[in-house]
Amino acid sequence: MGSNQSSDKLHCNRYLNGKGPPSLRTAVSAANDEVNRVHRGPQSSQPEGQMTWVVLHRDLPGFPDDNTIQINYIFPDGIQTDKHPHPGQPYGGLRLCAYLPDSREGKKVLKLLERAFYQQLLFTVSTNTDGKDTITTTSIPLKTQPDVGSEVDGYPDPDYLKTVKQTLRDQGIE
Repeated sequence: MGSNQSSDKLHCNRYLNGKGPPSLRTAVSAANDEVNRVHRGPQSSQPEGQMTWVVLHRDLPGFPDDNTIQINYIFPDGIQTDKHPHPGQPYGGLRLCAYLPDSREGKKVLKLLERAFYQQLLFTVSTNTDGKDTITTTSIPLKTQPDVGSEVDGYPDPDYLKTVKQTLRDQGIE
């Protein structure tokens, strides 16, 4: 460097190797953390599981002209991670069926539920009333009974597809 350059510029040039001054490094790190958090979304506590679906040749109450989509969720027993209530302790698995009408709107909801499942937003581990840790659903409603009424997670429920779409939209699933 020439003798006419100030020592301040020499000081700044020392940080061009990517480390930057401490205050800049902190700001960049914080910005990167924020960007990564936004792209990853909320930390999930859904255990590893499987989602499959089949079409049943029967209708659901309130949808007499449509077949039924049966969604099967399967989670084996496992050990809780630091995202669960009791890390290192076992939890009970879950086998659950949910139902949708095999209509245009029902198929849209199926795709949204599939997206939510793979983003690990549908299930979590929690402690039940018996004090046992098991897999349960989150705040996204599922119809688990094909025909016992909307009060107990079944059909008929003319507002269900609209309600679940809004709940999923609130979770960032569109």
